[in-house]
Amino acid sequence: EVGYRITDSWDEIVETLQGAPVSIDTKLGRYKREFETRVRQDTDEIYMRLDDEQTERQLLAGRRNMLFRDRRAHAYTRHLMETEARMSQEAWVRATDASDLVRGKAADRRRQTVILELLRIDHRRSTKITELRTALQGQVTALQG
Repeated sequence: EVGYRITDSWDEIVETLQGAPVSIDTKLGRYKREFETRVRQDTDEIYMRLDDEQTERQLLAGRRNMLFRDRRAHAYTRHLMETEARMSQEAWVRATDASDLVRGKAADRRRQTVILELLRIDHRRSTKITELRTALQGQVTALQG
């Protein structure tokens, strides 16, 4: 009796079913088999989900532990990559500077060649002017004299 003069009929049914042989032909026997099958399937599904959850947790814990162990290696790899990037940038700057220097030297050589050519032309003109002035002075002296 559960209380308030209510009898627990479920317990009586279970006790009756456990004691009585189950006949395949009876409706109650079929319900009992379906109930047992459903309970077994539900229990199997619950255990399967628990196993899956446990496996997933173990996998995640393993990954977390692996990442934790590899933390130093990842930090060192990051440091190496940053150092390589910085050195590559510095090498690029040096190469650009060297290229600019070579271009500047080539431009300086071209300028020096042009200046030397202009100096030769100026020297020839100066020589020619000196010759013409000397000839002109000779003519002026001849006319005065």
